[in-house]
Amino acid sequence: MPIFSFARTAPLPLDEAWRRLTEWPRHADAVPLTRIRVLTDGPTDVGTRFVARSGVGPLAFDDVMEVTLWRPPADGEGGLCRLEKRGRAVRGWAEIEVSPGPGGRSRVVWREELRVRLLPRAFDGVLERTARAVFGRAVNRLLRRA
Repeated sequence: MPIFSFARTAPLPLDEAWRRLTEWPRHADAVPLTRIRVLTDGPTDVGTRFVARSGVGPLAFDDVMEVTLWRPPADGEGGLCRLEKRGRAVRGWAEIEVSPGPGGRSRVVWREELRVRLLPRAFDGVLERTARAVFGRAVNRLLRRA
């Protein structure tokens, strides 16, 4: 079960970086071959559930996630969101942290533990590198787009 992280600095205020990273349907625009469906009503908070369906046809799989920690930025302090992956095929967790960066920018740290059912541990290195590249590009796109 690989654990990986990466960081970005964006020329955005904290609230805007947070908004761009936690509007779950927007992730579908940034991750190829993925659709997002929010399963719960209302604004995001602890207990919000959504599913990312990735792939094509019979090769598609669901990544079901639930927000277990929701602490948006406030009063110049950073924010932290933790997602637990609760699907049959994909398990683990992800954390999105947004904090004040240099020069009024926002610093984003993405941490994730990713387990794919039936994937042998011998593939952990490939899974980690692939996930870091895919999620890194997705975060870059989300932070660039309004």
